[in-house]
Amino acid sequence: MTAPLSRSDTHPAFISVENLSKRFGDKYVLEDVNLHLPKGETMAIIGPSAAGKSVLMKCLVGIYGADSGHIFLEGDDVSQTNAPKRFEWAERIGMLFQHNALFDSLKVWENICFRQIELGTMSRKAAKEHAIDLLGLVGLATESADLTPNDLSGGMQKRVGVARAISTDPSVLLLDNPTAGLDPVLSNHIERIIGKIAEQRGTTVISITNDMQIARTRYQNLMMMHDGKVYWSGKTADIDETHNAHLTQMLNGSSHGPITMRTGKREDHVYS
Repeated sequence: MTAPLSRSDTHPAFISVENLSKRFGDKYVLEDVNLHLPKGETMAIIGPSAAGKSVLMKCLVGIYGADSGHIFLEGDDVSQTNAPKRFEWAERIGMLFQHNALFDSLKVWENICFRQIELGTMSRKAAKEHAIDLLGLVGLATESADLTPNDLSGGMQKRVGVARAISTDPSVLLLDNPTAGLDPVLSNHIERIIGKIAEQRGTTVISITNDMQIARTRYQNLMMMHDGKVYWSGKTADIDETHNAHLTQMLNGSSHGPITMRTGKREDHVYS
């Protein structure tokens, strides 16, 4: 297992997760997770289903509090949902959820700029114009703005979710499978947008992905999770030099190795 980047490195961590554990009932879904990422850098998180990847994202965004360990965002301890700086950081984070989490009763443009409308930071007219600009950025037509999520395909809903995540020009962008359900051409387009945002705006990006080619080529850092634990973390450029069995199996998509497939009922919405 490769040790994660330390906060004492030359480039100090902007996001720092230290020995984070999270449990539902008697089941640990995160166990002593460490993650350290400098400001403006990008990280892909890979791993099989039920690895705890989505739960980690929900801890970072503040939906779940830590049972033990710490989450620091630019030095602020936001480990608990009621932490003093948690609300302030919620305003600086853009999040794409695994299943998009769009509001069926709202039009597409209202979904994209929901936060600005609710907080009154944009007029409805300005919000719609902003949403239409973002729709073009993610490859959707202007007329999509006045549709509802139920009028869209799964892939189109995913793109609306991406547009909403970036609509506030966030300091931190958390993406749960941003290219799931998209064709390869559109997947690369969305990933180019994400990379451009990180580069031009200094946004720190963490993205869960099942696309190993994207993980290899689009992100500066990579973390491999399995059963709620981190089995490898480091620079993406170093992955071909590692001899970590978990990482190698995941990258190659092999059925042989230390990662075994679970059978029977499980709660994917919690443990993925």
